[in-house]
Amino acid sequence: MAESEVPKTGRRRFATTRWSVVLAACADRSAQADVALAELCTDYWYPVYAYVRRRGYDVETARDLTQAFFAKLLEKNGLATADPTRGRFRSFLLTSMQHFLASEWRKQTALKRGGDVETVPIDYEDAENRYRIEPADLLTPEAIYERRWALSLLERAVNDVGQSYADRGQRALFDALKGHLGSSPGAVPYRQLSEQLTQNEPALRTALSRLRTRWRKRLRELVAQTVQDGQTVEDELDYLVKALAPSA
Repeated sequence: MAESEVPKTGRRRFATTRWSVVLAACADRSAQADVALAELCTDYWYPVYAYVRRRGYDVETARDLTQAFFAKLLEKNGLATADPTRGRFRSFLLTSMQHFLASEWRKQTALKRGGDVETVPIDYEDAENRYRIEPADLLTPEAIYERRWALSLLERAVNDVGQSYADRGQRALFDALKGHLGSSPGAVPYRQLSEQLTQNEPALRTALSRLRTRWRKRLRELVAQTVQDGQTVEDELDYLVKALAPSA
């Protein structure tokens, strides 16, 4: 994604994003920081689950480990390893899980399904359905984590924009156009869409352009919530694109 395609946002905005709030409260966790961290974990738990499964753990063990990891992370001392100078929730989450698998989980009592209250709402049936379609041999655990992180952001951006269209009574327009967000202008079947939606082609071109702008803006907002400052957003967007590139 070219930098010119992403709307700019002033640096002052990042003082109140979720991850910057959490980092600012590392030494003395506040209620606001606890809520922000819990929201981040709820939004981005699947890359962690996929990482654990790719490390070779079976379904039930991966479920227990993922839930135990987030339970520990959300404790008062769960941010002990957070490094504000690195500025990325993505990196913090992966490093924390690596440390957890290396040592901490053996000290935990496994959180069996149907037992303790879950600290992060995780749909494990959906998680395993998603994991089954991951590439079988091409990606390392770290690579699958990065790829699922990127896809989670892209999917969340699409869903959020789709909801905004639905709220305005334009769900049919969104559903017809969303599959062409990444298409080049010449590849979009405007004539077919025109017949489907009973709109002329110029109007559809404008509608798709607006959709792309809203989607990129929302994607940038979501990325901003997981980093510490404005400059890091641009780096993270570049990294997101690289994470989605086909494996060599």
